[in-house]
Amino acid sequence: MAAIGIPGLILILIIALVIFGPKKLPEIGKAAGQTLREFKKSTKDLTEDVTDEIKDTKDLVKGKDNK
Repeated sequence: MAAIGIPGLILILIIALVIFGPKKLPEIGKAAGQTLREFKKSTKDLTEDVTDEIKDTKDLVKGKDNK
């Protein structure tokens, strides 16, 4: 994917301002922030679940080796 750069970012922001208007942009930004925050939380929870399962499996295998 090509880098957008500062001029491209400014152009995108101007187009968004024209399309959505100045009153709607803060709402859209807030919704995007909440979505990203929820995605990050879900990803972290899933990673922790997988890590816990791997740890439990390792502990189970080590327990069988000791017997």
